[in-house]
Formats: sequence, C-alpha cells, structure tokens
Amino acid sequence: MKAGSAQLTLLFSCLGHAYMHLFTAFYFVIALTLEVEWSMPNHELIKLWALGSLLVGIAALPAGWLGDRWSTPGMMTVYFIGLGLSGILCGLVSTTSALLLGLTSIGLFSAIYHPVGIAWLVRSVKTKRGMALAVNGIFGSLGVASAGLVAGLLIDAISWRAAFILPGVICLITGLALFAALRLGWIAEGDGEQENDPPPSRNDMVRVYAILLLTMAVMGLMFHATQASLPKVFDLRLRDLAGEGAFGIGLLVATVYTVGGLMQLAGGWLADRYSLKLIYLGAFAFQIPVMALLASAGATPLIALAILTVLLSSAALPAENMLLARYTPQRHRSLAYGVKFVLAFAIANPAILLASWVEGRTGEFAWLYGLMAAAAAAAALVTLFLPNKRSQPSMAVPAE
Repeated sequence: MKAGSAQLTLLFSCLGHAYMHLFTAFYFVIALTLEVEWSMPNHELIKLWALGSLLVGIAALPAGWLGDRWSTPGMMTVYFIGLGLSGILCGLVSTTSALLLGLTSIGLFSAIYHPVGIAWLVRSVKTKRGMALAVNGIFGSLGVASAGLVAGLLIDAISWRAAFILPGVICLITGLALFAALRLGWIAEGDGEQENDPPPSRNDMVRVYAILLLTMAVMGLMFHATQASLPKVFDLRLRDLAGEGAFGIGLLVATVYTVGGLMQLAGGWLADRYSLKLIYLGAFAFQIPVMALLASAGATPLIALAILTVLLSSAALPAENMLLARYTPQRHRSLAYGVKFVLAFAIANPAILLASWVEGRTGEFAWLYGLMAAAAAAAALVTLFLPNKRSQPSMAVPAE
C-alpha cells in the first residue's frame, strides 16, 4: 500500500470510529430533553434505542462478510453515507415510532464500522500494531466523549433536532469525500499485513477464544451499561455542579470519556512491550472496586470513579484486539473481529434494558454498578487461564 493511501486509510478509519461512537452515544443526552418535550420517562425513551443497539452487534458479521468479499473502503463509504442520512432522519421525526425507525437505522449502519474499519486499518499496519490500534481507539473514545458535549451544546443553542441533524450532515460529507478519494485512486484496498509469527496451536486457539467470549461480553456489558446510565447518574447526583440545561451534563460526560479514553494510548504502548495477559487481567481486577464504589459515590469522587472505569476499559482494548489477532489466522481475522463486535454490541441490548429496569425499579443505578462489579470479578478470574505467551512450535518458521 502506498504511503498516501495508508495515511488516508488511517484518517478515514479514525473518523469512522469517532462517528460510530458519537452516533451510538449522543441519544442518551438527547433523551434528557425529550423527557420534557415529549412528556415521557427516561427509561421509556432509552428503550427506543434497544433495537438499534442490538443491530450494531448482530449486523456486524454480515457487514464484515461483505467487506471481505466486495470492498472494505466501499463498505466504509456505505457506512458514512447511511449513518449520516439516518442521523438527519432522526432529527426530522415527530413521533416515537418514527424515532424508533431512525435509531434502528443508526444501529444498522453503525454495525459496519468495527468489522470493516478495524480490519481495514490492521491490514495496513506493519509495525507497532498496538499503538496504531490505540490511536484509532482514542478517536472512538473521543467520539463517545464528544457525544455528550456536542449534543448538549446543540440542544441548548438550537434544539434537540440539531443534535441529530448537524452530525448527520458532517458524516454524510465525510462519506462523499471518501467516495471521491476512491474514484480518484487515492485509496487502495491494501496489500495485506505481514505474518512474522508462527501460527497458534489449536489448543491455544480454543482456550483463548473460550475465555475471550466471556471477557469481551463483560467488557461490552460494562461499557454499554455505563454509557447508558452515566448521563442520568450525573443528572441525579451532580445537578448542583452541572447547572441547568443539557450542556453541563454533556460537559461532564465529555470530560469523563476524554480523560479516560486517552489512557488507551498508554494501553497500546504497554501492549507493544509487555504481557497482554497481565494488562488484560489488571484492567478487570481494578474494575471490581471502582464499580462497587460507583454504586453510591457522589460529588468529586463520582467524577473520578467514572473516569477510572472508562480509563481501565480503554487501556484493555489494545491488548484485547492484539490477543484476538495473535490467536487468529490471517485468513479468518475479519471473521474473528466480526464475531467480537457481534458479541460486544449485541450485549448492548441487555445492558441498556438492564439499566432501564434498574432505574425503573429503584430510581437510581446502585444495583447496576454492583452487578458490574460482580461481572468484572468473574472476568478477572477466567482471564487467569489465558496462555502466558504464544506456544512456539518445535521447528522455527521463517519470516516472510
């Protein structure tokens, strides 16, 4: 792949990651305004996103299949244009049924990014894969962080409709720019990555996949439950600090995900140098007390703990992606990433419904964070059984 093409691939992959997380996060802040304008409780509004969040997961596998057999940059073009139009649609609706349709469309097109965009990036990376994935991951974290900030600012300055429409227009323009770059020949499909490591043993692959299925499910459960609940937690516990309106809450959420998400860069640096197992295990082990304390914390400790839980999740992601790549043959890697993101985002549906149920029953989220602490403990326990390092074959395999 030519240097210019690789740089553009990195640019569009990173923008795609930011947009994906922005579009799948900003509704939780918008819903706070719709509570008043549509006279609906927050937990009922959150349910409108449940089907879309489910599609983000289950549609990832066919999206990855199409990317492998048709074109990864072509699928990315479909992603940008479809997601942008879906956002615009959500900003034009006036009924819950129409909003449900628009949010479901956001979920469907969002499903394209991870199996296609990450595989597209990995294919172009020859060295320091952990750092490249970390940079890409930071854009995803910034997408989550900017979701609250952008939505809150646009709601207070214009309306909740603008919080959907303006990001949709920007995403649509990005898709048209990618389409133009493809037509001009500035971006190529990629020539594949170099495989310098020996293939994993079948026993190691089975063991790692079995463990990662559980840990990735827990990681997704914690991420989506926290993302769904945090704006309302801040609204309930920090309203004096946040002030009136949606912007203050959005700013707090943005701060949490920006500061916490930047830790992914350190996670990538560590993953290129140290044991992936220890990095992954440590992230889950530290989540146990953090989630337990989140259940009842208020004021400044609440903000610090929210940053810590995002920080730990972000730092673990490069190690998780590298473990998946290390124990997957290259010819099946897109499929493996597709399975990962089917699991990671399919779990969003029960996570959101769980957050909605807990709030509806208790008016708060203490039970939710207690359950997340227990889930983190289970994940830390099974992570102990990951291989310490790749088993080496008896005969050396020369690098290509």
